[in-house]
Amino acid sequence: MRTINTPAWDITTGDGPLIAAAIHEGKAVRDDILPLLAISEADRLREQDPYTGEWTFITTTRIVGRRSRFEFDLNRPRDKAVYRTSADCWGLEVWNAGPPDEVVEASLVLYDAFYAEVERLLQEAVDRHGHVVVYDLHSYNYRRGGPGADPADPETHPEVNLGTRTMNRERWSTIVDRFLIDLSEFDFLGRHLDVRENVKFFGGNFPRWIHERFPGSVCVLSVEFKKFFMDEWTGQLDSVQADAIYGALMSTVPGILEELEKL
Repeated sequence: MRTINTPAWDITTGDGPLIAAAIHEGKAVRDDILPLLAISEADRLREQDPYTGEWTFITTTRIVGRRSRFEFDLNRPRDKAVYRTSADCWGLEVWNAGPPDEVVEASLVLYDAFYAEVERLLQEAVDRHGHVVVYDLHSYNYRRGGPGADPADPETHPEVNLGTRTMNRERWSTIVDRFLIDLSEFDFLGRHLDVRENVKFFGGNFPRWIHERFPGSVCVLSVEFKKFFMDEWTGQLDSVQADAIYGALMSTVPGILEELEKL
């Protein structure tokens, strides 16, 4: 097993054809950026995907982002990776003034290095196993009206949203369908999760980039969990629910491996 630790991400390379990524786990911001930010730490943290890094332990090969998406967003295209206006990020005012060019360039150097490292990792995995599945793990807010507001409509906000619009769905149908079935059938604390496809999210730049470079060999499952496992306004974790999510994800691993063997 090999681990690469940088100030911006951790990549651990293990065995097997499965990789788990939590690219929005991180919350750190460079010292040269902090004085330029208008957005509060609380608002930054609310838009991150805390605790998703723990779920990457379902595999031995793991990618975990350590920097805030408000420094650079690894799930956006390069030209949109640094938020410049409120329109880029849910109406939030990020900067006291627009970010200086040198700050943007320093962020993009890290962005490019990340994607270069991921490409190397994926190529090695494909060379070794032929086909690879990446769990692209995220979480999302559903109480944007405030801590006392009603939650968003569950009809349009499933507990688990699988985004598959960035892939050739027909090419990877057996993988996708098996994941949806196994996750839906998992005994989640005495009930079943509401798992649906392409309702709220469709997959970001990270899976799109992977599918463009490895169209026939890498399948990315972009999984968004509604933050029912935590208080999105205080950050307080419900560890029972979070642990159950880990168990639910782990329950899909045998089926994915079985389907990979058939390809």
